[in-house]
Amino acid sequence: MSQQWDQGRTCSEFRRNEISRRGFVRAGALGAAGLSLADLLRGEAQAAPAQSRAVNSVIILWMRGGPSHIDMWDPKPDAPIDYRGEFGVSDTNVPGIQLTDMLPMCGRVMDKWSIIRSLHHGNAGHSAGDQICFTGYPPGPAPDQNVMPSCGSIVAEQLGHLNPELPGYVMIPRQVPGTDSAYLGVAHKPFETGADPAQAGPFKLPNFEIASGLTVDRLDGRRELLTGFDRLQATADQSGQMDALDRFGQKAWDILSSPAAKHAFDLDSEPQDLRERYGFMPAFDPMASNRCGAPAWSQRMLLARRLVEAGVRLVTVDLRWWDTHVQGFDSLRRGFLPRFDKAYSALIEDLEQRGLMGSTLVVAWGEFGRTPRVNKDAGRDHYPNVFSAAIAGGKVQGGRVVGSSDAKGAFPKDNPKTPQDVLATIYDHLGVDTRKQYLTASGRPVPVLPHGEPIRELFS
Repeated sequence: MSQQWDQGRTCSEFRRNEISRRGFVRAGALGAAGLSLADLLRGEAQAAPAQSRAVNSVIILWMRGGPSHIDMWDPKPDAPIDYRGEFGVSDTNVPGIQLTDMLPMCGRVMDKWSIIRSLHHGNAGHSAGDQICFTGYPPGPAPDQNVMPSCGSIVAEQLGHLNPELPGYVMIPRQVPGTDSAYLGVAHKPFETGADPAQAGPFKLPNFEIASGLTVDRLDGRRELLTGFDRLQATADQSGQMDALDRFGQKAWDILSSPAAKHAFDLDSEPQDLRERYGFMPAFDPMASNRCGAPAWSQRMLLARRLVEAGVRLVTVDLRWWDTHVQGFDSLRRGFLPRFDKAYSALIEDLEQRGLMGSTLVVAWGEFGRTPRVNKDAGRDHYPNVFSAAIAGGKVQGGRVVGSSDAKGAFPKDNPKTPQDVLATIYDHLGVDTRKQYLTASGRPVPVLPHGEPIRELFS
C-alpha cells in the first residue's frame, strides 16, 4: 500500500478505512505545513466533488480600509476645496475620462481598464463591508466571521480545480474578514501563502519548503509520528472518517509536493526588470513596508499574476490599509497612490503581454469609499454611500465609466450599482451558477447571491 501512495495513485484504490504508516507520515508532513489532520477529516466529509467547467480566472485586489474614490478614480475638480481635496486631475488616454493626477501611469493605460463610479451599500464598518463585498450578504453578529461563504469559496465548491496540481482559491498572504468558507467547510477555505512577498528577502513558501525538506525516509523513524498514527487510526475508525482523510489528505499532499505548484509560487524566478516594473521591492527598499503606512504589496500583485497564469481560479491579494482618517493626503501622496499607480498599470500590461487579459478578470476595490468632505485631520472617514472600483479583463472593455456620483461625490447620480452586481460580474466571468442554493448551518436554503446582475455596460 505504501508503494501505491508513493506512485501517486488515487485513494479510492486503497482499502476502506485503512491508511499505512508511510501514508500517515506524509499526512504528518501536511500538519507541519499548516494543514491539521482534524481539518482534513472535517473538510472532505462536507465537500462534494466539483467538475471543471471553465478556464477563466479572477484576481481581486482587495484595498482594505476603503480607498478614497474622490482622490483616485472619481475626482471632483469643480467641488469646493473642502470636498475636492489636495490633488488635481489629469486626462487619460481615453478622451473624457479623468483621474486624480496621482495616477499618471494608470491614465496612460486607461483604454485597457474601466471604472464603476456608482457603487453603494449601507454599512460603514470595515469587517461588515468586507462581508458584503465578498459574500453579497449582510454580516452576522460577529462581522469578522463569515456567516455566508466568500466568492472564492463558492468558486472552489462549484468549479473545483482548474489545475489539479494547484489550489483553486488562494489568499495572499493570508485571510481577511469576508474570505472564509462558512458552511461550505474547510475544504473550500483559501490556501494562504503565509509567506509574504511584501517582506524583505527571498520569497519562500513555508508549505513547499517543508514538503520538499521532509522525505518519507527521514520521517519513517520518528516514533512520535508512528505513535500518533496509532491514535489517529483508532479515532478515525470510530468516527468513520478514515476515507475522508485518505482522499483529502492525498489531494492536499499532491498540491504541496507538485512541481507545478512549486514553480507557480516561485516569485524569485521572475526577471529582475519585471519585478522592478511592479515596483517597491522590499529586498531593495527595506523601509518600504513602514513608510506612510503603505506596505510594499506590489510584489503580491506579481505573485497573483503567476498564480492565475499557472491555473489558480481565484486569487485575492490583500492591499491593506487604506484607512486614511488622519493626514490622509500625505499618506496617499507619499505611499499608497504611487505604489498602486505603478503596480496596477504593470499588472494590466503584464497580463496583456502574456495573452491573459481575455481569461483574467481583475477587480480592484475596497469595502467602501471615503467621506466627500475632508475632516479636521486632513483625511476622510468611512463612507459606503458611494464609492468606485476598477475592473479589467475578461469581457470588460477598457475605457468605460459605469455610473456616476453627484457633484460632491456623496451619492450615486445615475446608474447605481451594488457589490452584488460586482460579484455577479465575477461569477459570470467564471461560469458560476448564482441561482444554485446551499443549506446554511441552520438548514435554511440560500442562493449564491440574494440579488445582483452582471454589469453588462462594461462589456460593450
